[in-house]
Amino acid sequence: MGIDNQIYNRIGDSWWDEDNPLNMLHGSFTPGRFGYFRAVLEHAGRDPAGIRALDIGSGGGFLAEEFARLGCEVVGIDPSPVSVGTARRHAESGGLAIGYVVATGERLPLADESFGLAYCCDVLEHVSNLDLVIEETARVLEPGGLYLFDTINRTRASKLLAIKVMQDWRLTRVVDTQLHSWEMFVKPTDLEETLRRHGLRLGGITGLGPRSNKASLLWNFVQARRGRISFGQLSRRMNVGEVKDTAVSYMGYATKAS
Repeated sequence: MGIDNQIYNRIGDSWWDEDNPLNMLHGSFTPGRFGYFRAVLEHAGRDPAGIRALDIGSGGGFLAEEFARLGCEVVGIDPSPVSVGTARRHAESGGLAIGYVVATGERLPLADESFGLAYCCDVLEHVSNLDLVIEETARVLEPGGLYLFDTINRTRASKLLAIKVMQDWRLTRVVDTQLHSWEMFVKPTDLEETLRRHGLRLGGITGLGPRSNKASLLWNFVQARRGRISFGQLSRRMNVGEVKDTAVSYMGYATKAS
């Protein structure tokens, strides 16, 4: 069964609204993953000021704005025109110069070797052709460029949280549609092989997940479903960030061969 990527057009006009289910990807997810990405840049000795950065699947612009504040020259790509419009308006209201384009990761309308940094978050588990997305990403990265990513692992643990709790169970699900398909989740070994095939050398992988206890996590999903807390509050209570376990989701980085 296919996934419902049209949801980003239906409710993509209010990514920044805490009552929008898409705002879950902000809350603690944005600082959790961005903190790791900043550490990768520092470890690699990359000064973000002035570096051209490509956000593949930019959504409402959560990460694009974080990288822009670091001094990166950010271009955001997303297939949803509604989401692109929302991201563009929010950036302009905050005085951030971010270029947004409606396009897919499978066909980037960008020149070869034109970015020193590319990142792709909450996207790889949604794309129709993972191999082509990675191939296109490698094409637009300059030699030595960094690729940052996160995605959902294909395990029993991810099936329980991302499919059963967040999608299937009536008392806890986030939206009444199919956001994910377990079969489209990406194992780290499969991603590493795809990266290698396109000249991207994996540098490291770490877990990305909730750091709240399981009972609290489940209860807060129930509370959000009942409308007692916002989805932004749910995300913050999940306390998502770097964890040792990669069973649910993971993040990492790779470098394009020089």
